[in-house]
Amino acid sequence: MSLTEFFAMGGYGFYVWTSYGLTLVVLIANVVLPIMQRRQFFRQSLKQKRK
Repeated sequence: MSLTEFFAMGGYGFYVWTSYGLTLVVLIANVVLPIMQRRQFFRQSLKQKRK
């Protein structure tokens, strides 16, 4: 089995790799977005305390 055949996956490679890619994007978003929201929350609460 060659590397090209592995990535082609019997003609279904586009669908398989697209699914893997979308899953990776969602998993990364599930980690990054809460971190960004937490930072924003603390910045806003700090601004309110200074007023």
